[in-house]
Amino acid sequence: MTETYLIGTYTRRISKGVYQLELDPDNQKLKNLEFVGSAIDPTYVAESKQKRIYAITKVRDDNNGNVTGGFYEWDGTNDNYPLAPIAGIHDQETSPAYIAVDDARKLVFTANYHAGIISTYKIADNGSISLADRIMDKGTLGFRKEQQDGPHPHYIDLTPDNRVVVVDLGIDKVFIYDVSEAGKLTPVSELQMEDGYGPRHITFDEKKQVAYLVGELSSNIAVLDYDAKNGQLSLRNILSTIPDDWTEHNGAAAVRQSSDGKFVYVSNRGNNTIAVFSSDEKGDLKLIQRISTEGDFPRDFNLSDDESFVICLNQNSDNATLYARDAESGKLTMLQKDFAVPEGVSVLRKK
Repeated sequence: MTETYLIGTYTRRISKGVYQLELDPDNQKLKNLEFVGSAIDPTYVAESKQKRIYAITKVRDDNNGNVTGGFYEWDGTNDNYPLAPIAGIHDQETSPAYIAVDDARKLVFTANYHAGIISTYKIADNGSISLADRIMDKGTLGFRKEQQDGPHPHYIDLTPDNRVVVVDLGIDKVFIYDVSEAGKLTPVSELQMEDGYGPRHITFDEKKQVAYLVGELSSNIAVLDYDAKNGQLSLRNILSTIPDDWTEHNGAAAVRQSSDGKFVYVSNRGNNTIAVFSSDEKGDLKLIQRISTEGDFPRDFNLSDDESFVICLNQNSDNATLYARDAESGKLTMLQKDFAVPEGVSVLRKK
């Protein structure tokens, strides 16, 4: 059966906003790129169980040129493309870097890299949006140049135990919060990573009680132990995602894991690869493959519904690459590399 994926993009050159594409598993092909909705730099999107689509964006005031950031809400049950927003909120000084949905509490979370803030929003049954809470990250700035202009929350989402995790690149921290039904955040713990680690994204393995934290600026992946009872993360070890002899720029980006917990995947922008790690019964990692993304600057990738395929987006070369994934070995094999996607950043399986 054909699967559909939402594509977040930058709109700096040729993209117009959010797109979708189809994966044809039988013929092992990506096909049918379609324009979903207009937005400025909708780099990340989220979707609720009610099939409401939330797309990061920003708006410009034609009178004074001022820019404010936030997100649009679209009705994903309507396939009359392009979609028109049913609601939206733009109350941040620039567009966020990440967006996620809490279906149970009817909340949307955003992390704003440039403003240094995280926000929670309450979504009413009619789709109206209201700010619930907002916190500015605080801590000591890292030594790298990308960290010198303030905190940079890059990711916010739910932990397996329904707390909120926030990853901050600027101050090398990971925050855990409790969140109320109304969307109020209460600090639980902080993990301070080494200076210059540059945390970007995180994924949890509930059964092994570990999390995997990608460091964009260090091109590393860290294995973290997670004490769910106390909401506490602690560092176990760190591995590199790039070759030891790599001297050019690289920024590690997305991290994904297979549902069986046996494999973890990380994209490398610069080295232009996906690094594949095996994960043993305790959650320790071992590099088993590094495969080309067949394009430039791979920000995000995702596994297909049955995890037989991986779709990777190359932002600078405007293409998506499709891989077959071996469930036993975890390794990837390239199937298709020339599928055009404009300025692709994120890929999300559509509900």
